[in-house]
Amino acid sequence: MLTIHGEKKRLCDGIARRDFLKIGALGVGGLSLANLLAAEAAAGTVGKSHKAVIMVYMCGAPSHQDMYDLKMNAPAEIRGEFKPIDTAVPGIQICEHLPLLARNMDKLIPIRSMVGSPNGNHDSFICYTGRSANNQPPGGWPALGSVTAKLLGTTDPSVPAFVGLSPKAGHPPYGSPGLPGFLGPALSAFRPSGEGKADMTLEGISHERLNDRRSLLGSLDRIRRDMDGSGLMTGLDSFQQQAFGLLTSSRIVDALDLSKEDPKLRARYGQGDSKNFGDGAPRNLEHFLMARRLVEAGCRVVTLNFGRWDFHSDNFNGLKTTHLPQFDQGLSALVEDLHERGLDKDVAVVAWGEFGRTPTINKDAGRDHWPQVGGALLAGGGWRRGQVIGATDRLGGVATDRPVHFGEVLASLYRHLGIEVENVKLHDLTGRPQYLVDGGHRPLPELG
Repeated sequence: MLTIHGEKKRLCDGIARRDFLKIGALGVGGLSLANLLAAEAAAGTVGKSHKAVIMVYMCGAPSHQDMYDLKMNAPAEIRGEFKPIDTAVPGIQICEHLPLLARNMDKLIPIRSMVGSPNGNHDSFICYTGRSANNQPPGGWPALGSVTAKLLGTTDPSVPAFVGLSPKAGHPPYGSPGLPGFLGPALSAFRPSGEGKADMTLEGISHERLNDRRSLLGSLDRIRRDMDGSGLMTGLDSFQQQAFGLLTSSRIVDALDLSKEDPKLRARYGQGDSKNFGDGAPRNLEHFLMARRLVEAGCRVVTLNFGRWDFHSDNFNGLKTTHLPQFDQGLSALVEDLHERGLDKDVAVVAWGEFGRTPTINKDAGRDHWPQVGGALLAGGGWRRGQVIGATDRLGGVATDRPVHFGEVLASLYRHLGIEVENVKLHDLTGRPQYLVDGGHRPLPELG
């Protein structure tokens, strides 16, 4: 934040020095909002249709065998205490603590055979990129949201292409919205749940007063440009103009204002808990509603971070008392809402964590890390719904039918957005062309 104080006297351009400038990251100390909007300059052809993705990152990795892949014929030390219930699709059963999702199974696609997690370390990277964090090119692999912002740009200059509803977390990967990697910080997620929200507040400054501050910033930037011999300031003015445009537009601010929603719909989503769960993320159900409002306003990719599913102890109490019922309420409300608004073909949803959990319950009634196989839940996207993809063995420890790699799901999300991964490359910091996903992964044919 930039605050400029001074004596009450006029400068040559008519701006009072006593005036203070406080418009977030648009100040001299940094230009994160303008940098975000600079993505438009590097964008390809902006699509006329507005396809979008909402990704729910379930921090810490949920236990697949306690949600969508219950193993009732396994021994007690593997089976656990939860029972399966029937769903809206005959033959598909899920956990008894997910009754709302069960009711909406005709709108969902459980994947029971997620593979590709490189190790048992907690890292959201695989969810956002479909890749291992090992052996990255200089700058690192970029996340889905940053790639989309780069290739498609914004649907409207006042609406960021990529928004992350992510907290500051004790374990940083739990608070990541997905990183821009070698695409650079200009293509980072806009984070209204964090510092970005303050950047959008004029704090009583009228548009006329903002124009005065625009003039002051212009003067300061001319000084910086004169001092800059590297050429990095070239083109800054156009990005700054867009940043001011975002500040003076009501579109994104309105999308973040949940008070504009019908109270009955807000009640259907619920509130959850806005505080971080341990070193993880909040169980903030209002983020599901905010995600829908953001894609409706024109955002292309919205990521949200939910809970802390790393139950090495007391797994079943932790799931049934907090995480499962709240996840059930928030995600089912989002899916129903998208269908009721006719957005189910335009908006794709994925909810997942970085790996699965051990088949065997440990001595502390918990499940440990299990990168061999996990689960995911898809919705929307105009996809063929009401089906299950993949299967595991009797113990839930190995994928026995149709292993699905994270990269295949990312490729499916890109295709939904209108980006064919086999035809598109981006250049890393060395100038080397890179595919969007590796390993030859292609979109899931099961989705249609």
